[in-house]
Amino acid sequence: MKKLLSTLFRRGSETARLDEEMRFHLEQEIAEQVAQGRSPEEARKAAMRRFGNPALLRDRSRDGWSWGWLETLARDLRFSTRSLLRAPGFTITSVAVMALCIGATICLFTVVRAVLLDPLPFRDPGKLVMVYEHWRATTYGSPYNPVAPGDFFEWRAQTHGFEDMASYHYSSLTVTGDHGEMPEMVAAQKGTWNLFPLLGVTPALGRTFREEEDTLGDHHVALLTWSFFQRRFGGDPAIVGKTIRMATRPYTVIGVLPEWFVYPDARTQVWVPYADGETAERLHEHDNHYPYVVARMKPGVSLKTATDEVSALQYRMHLQYAGLPVAEDVMSRPMIEDVVQDVKTPLLMMMSAVACMLLIGCLNVSNLLVARGAARQKEMAIRGALGAGRFALLRGQMTETLILCACGGAIGLLLALTGTAWLKLHWRDLPRASSIHVDGMIVLFTFGVVGVTAILAGLLPALSSTQRGILEGLKDSSRAAGAGVSRARLRKTLLSIEIALTVMLLLSAGFLLKSFIQLRTTELGIAGDHLLTLRYNLPMEVYSKPEQSVAFSESLLERVRRIPGVQSAGLGSTVPGAGWDGDQVFIVPERPTHETNKQPDAMIRYADPAYFTTLGIPLVAGRVFNEHDRLDQSKKVVVSQELVKRYYPGENVIGRTIVMGADITNKKRTYEIVGVVGDTLWKVGERTKATVYYPVLSGDTGYRSTLVLRTAGDPLSYAVAVQKAIGSLDPQLPLVEILTIPQIVGESTVNQSFSASLVLIFAALSLLLAGVGLYGVLSYIVTQRVPEIGIRLALGARRGQVLGLVLRDGLWPVASGLVVGIAFGIAVGYVIRSLLYQTRPLDPTVFAWMAALMLAVAALASAVPAWRASSIDPMQALRTE
Repeated sequence: MKKLLSTLFRRGSETARLDEEMRFHLEQEIAEQVAQGRSPEEARKAAMRRFGNPALLRDRSRDGWSWGWLETLARDLRFSTRSLLRAPGFTITSVAVMALCIGATICLFTVVRAVLLDPLPFRDPGKLVMVYEHWRATTYGSPYNPVAPGDFFEWRAQTHGFEDMASYHYSSLTVTGDHGEMPEMVAAQKGTWNLFPLLGVTPALGRTFREEEDTLGDHHVALLTWSFFQRRFGGDPAIVGKTIRMATRPYTVIGVLPEWFVYPDARTQVWVPYADGETAERLHEHDNHYPYVVARMKPGVSLKTATDEVSALQYRMHLQYAGLPVAEDVMSRPMIEDVVQDVKTPLLMMMSAVACMLLIGCLNVSNLLVARGAARQKEMAIRGALGAGRFALLRGQMTETLILCACGGAIGLLLALTGTAWLKLHWRDLPRASSIHVDGMIVLFTFGVVGVTAILAGLLPALSSTQRGILEGLKDSSRAAGAGVSRARLRKTLLSIEIALTVMLLLSAGFLLKSFIQLRTTELGIAGDHLLTLRYNLPMEVYSKPEQSVAFSESLLERVRRIPGVQSAGLGSTVPGAGWDGDQVFIVPERPTHETNKQPDAMIRYADPAYFTTLGIPLVAGRVFNEHDRLDQSKKVVVSQELVKRYYPGENVIGRTIVMGADITNKKRTYEIVGVVGDTLWKVGERTKATVYYPVLSGDTGYRSTLVLRTAGDPLSYAVAVQKAIGSLDPQLPLVEILTIPQIVGESTVNQSFSASLVLIFAALSLLLAGVGLYGVLSYIVTQRVPEIGIRLALGARRGQVLGLVLRDGLWPVASGLVVGIAFGIAVGYVIRSLLYQTRPLDPTVFAWMAALMLAVAALASAVPAWRASSIDPMQALRTE
């Protein structure tokens, strides 16, 4: 080993020692020849004949040192580096292209790996699954539905296929201070005591819930998330064991969760026990579906077996609670799929777009290498004539490409660091964002990408430039006209592939862009200009009686309407576009059904008398609520057109009754339909849902309210005045959100906007690369055909004819690439159609715009070389022959 290391790091001294040893043996041989009676000159010649060629012997000896390949590599690296430095324009262009493409690839792979590929940061995460209720009928939408709390407790008590099951659900809490701190509404989760042990989560400070704390009673303990712990309490560990006020009650902080724990999403600030603030009746409901269930698989039991056992129990409960909306079946899926379900398709789509851009970059560099190979044709021929084999020439050119890709990869890795940080900051609600980072695995991936791109970009040009014989290469390099025809053909082929990939990316971006435009311009069914919405939650502990919440609402509306510039104000539960706010089954008395899974259901909203006029929701028939529809006089409802069309087709529903609730006695309530209003969308991109509006002044709103104002000027300029009006009524009441209607629409379409923007950026960069590639190909062709063009001009060809000749050369590969790209673009459109809104994969508008854009860029890239060709001086061109 010592000898091998010496030959590696002390090759100069080892070579000198070898020369000295060879010289010693040669002199010994000469001395023996002289001793035999020969003259010194004859002795030297005889010794040389017997000894052999010293240079050849030296090379053979050096080859036996086992490090010859390293010396050859070092020589190739030195030669290739000098060669690239002599062509700075080519080198800088190639490195820039590879840095951009490799950097984007590394950035997206870093995100995909962290979000989709890495296991969840829990104990044995492959054993964690989410269990959902499943309705056989399609009435209830998604196949994965939240679980009723009563169903969950039955599952956990009566089935044994899973090792354990835990549950949690979303809530919200008002956090107030004892020392004048501002009140704050925080997102909270209620989780069963065994959730954190099941996940294998150990708090950073303190402990998790105990079983006795997750029972009915005044236990009031809380776990803080790390972000809330740092933001609200300055990261002071002394907060553990102290009390904080939430929902007007004192809660003891028993622990702080670790920084990496952001489940189920980063918005969660506080965890409290599942039974906190609940009643025994609510914990055992079978017809109210809102919690989620996590289960850990038992060793030796398959997921199907465990799920089937729970499903069998669920079907028995479905039969037992006939008349209640209890699901028939159960479905399960791995927890990782549940976490990433909303971003998996967009991420894979963007990763595919980046892979296309990387391939386009490789083709672009490959085109540059083909041109460089044509310019170095004589050099390659001379090196071959001096004894270099084809493998040696290939190795040299591949080394140059490897250097270009390695430099691009190093710069790309730095770009990826910046890009990854930008994505984490700007991608709203990206799951597992905290786990995104660049580590050793990403560096190894960079090495792999560099190697692959070097082969993709360099192998074909290297094979092309070394396939000719020495004499043929020298002949071709001695004449200009007609030279490099095969290389021009190769460059056109590469360009056609590049154009096809670019067109495919452009079409994908066009589909997403049009879909996003359709989303943003969707009519919600309201007059959205000059509207301001303010959400707040009345704490049940303070406003425990309906009369109290109604008095607050009426006082607030009175004060807000007196603010100068407020044209009208209304109160509701959730405004159109702001999302789901619950639904309820109902019965049409004239057409009753006793099959629960066939009972119609409607989205539930609350509204005051001015709500509809403030939002601009049209009244179609009857009336809206009035000042008499309050408290015990509120057995009136207003319904949407969609409900009438679907369940009362062609009928006059004014004065008719509707029975809200399941078909059992203690759950049904009968209401009179007093009005029909226009349809609204509950969320942008979702279809219209049948809706029932209850009077908000009934006092039974669930304590979630949204104040809506129509203003004379900029809506946001009225926010402070309204906040003061609310503060004058209840200084401890925090506002959850203050948004305009365009902001609400923007919130619901932010992810579609982000995905479309990224793909559009990748497509634009690919279009730029394609334009540069086309310009390079035509410039090369013009250079090769200068003598031919000169002859044509000398024989009387007009300038326009030469211009058309060069343009045809450029547009043929564009046309062929366009055809292939459109075909693949159609296929991609069908793959991503689940991401599209009111946009078809065969949308002619998108195809027309993208094709026109590609042709415009191609024409622009072709114009300069074509103009230069048509401006050639015939005499100067003929002298180049």
